[in-house]
Amino acid sequence: MSEQATAGTRPRPGVRAWPLYVGGFLGPYASTMVTPMVHEVATGLRSTPEVAAAAVTTYMLPFAAVMLVSGTLAERWGRARTMQVSLVAFVVACACCVLAPTIGWFLAARALQGVTNAFTTPLLVAAITDLVPRAGLGRALGLFAGMQAAGQAASPLVSGPAAALDWRLAFAFPALVAVVLAVLPPTMTAGPRPTGPPPVRALLNRDLALACGLSFLCYLAAVGLTVLAILRAEDDFGLGPWQRGLLAAAFGVAGLLAAPLLGRRLDAFGPRRTGVLMNLLLAAGLLVAALGPSVALLGLGIAAVGVAVTGLRTTVNAIAATSTDGNRAGAASLALAFQFFGGALAPLIWVPLYTDVGAAGFAATAVAPVAALVLLAAVRDRQTVQDR
Repeated sequence: MSEQATAGTRPRPGVRAWPLYVGGFLGPYASTMVTPMVHEVATGLRSTPEVAAAAVTTYMLPFAAVMLVSGTLAERWGRARTMQVSLVAFVVACACCVLAPTIGWFLAARALQGVTNAFTTPLLVAAITDLVPRAGLGRALGLFAGMQAAGQAASPLVSGPAAALDWRLAFAFPALVAVVLAVLPPTMTAGPRPTGPPPVRALLNRDLALACGLSFLCYLAAVGLTVLAILRAEDDFGLGPWQRGLLAAAFGVAGLLAAPLLGRRLDAFGPRRTGVLMNLLLAAGLLVAALGPSVALLGLGIAAVGVAVTGLRTTVNAIAATSTDGNRAGAASLALAFQFFGGALAPLIWVPLYTDVGAAGFAATAVAPVAALVLLAAVRDRQTVQDR
């Protein structure tokens, strides 16, 4: 990356910034890492693929529920201390997944992973917003979203091949990353933090409500794609775990490659216009992935959704983290909570629909970005009327 491109993402001098971006990949990696190997997990734990697929929901529901309050609690306890404790707990949760003797124990360990990760991602977003000059915030959050996309890409690339040997090996990689971040923690604040409890009332604002709505709808569609694309790859095209993993990696690779451009466009266009463009791309990608008659078109649709989701992550983080100064981590965690509530509900809604009606059920995921476009139009129109 060039000197000019990185200048806007640089935090203030004396800051250890690289762990902020490296940490961005843990949440997306852990959330979908089981998806490419649900059949192998089911076989290894004497269960069924349908039950093993619930590992996505059992991770995301506690992840989302705890994030309703995790940012506010971390502002009270101290960001740096909270970050290190949660990273150590995440390593323990990975070990529990590896050692799980039954599917019940495995799902409980996945829930523990979700709880521990709820105290990392929103703190990283809040720290980046504090440490990076506002003129380059879009590019910095774009880089962070790119690392999240890298996590999404690494997940199938590690889980797919690991499943061909032993699915338990897939948990070593995120555990190692968490250990590195615990030993070399990022700088979490720009200076002394305000004393006293962070204000909860500061979270009651329209910008944050918009971010929560967009976040929910984005992941309702995106996680639906990650699950249904794997199912379609096996059902319609007969792909094995290696091929499924490589296909699913198109989501994260495309998002990673597009992240620098998306961050610059956010700085240039603003969050609402960027949100409209990304939701249009999301709807198009979902339809191509659902209805395309070849593996190539399925992969193209997955890649388009990966770009759109990376752009929407950047947009949502920018809206949420700048919606209040008094409780920035609380705002980031609340928007992320809605993101993962959407992700947790996705398999419960889309998998039965896909099972019942096939491609039409997959294509129905495009309803989510259409609803997001309606939400963006309603907020803009309301603001226009009030500004007159």
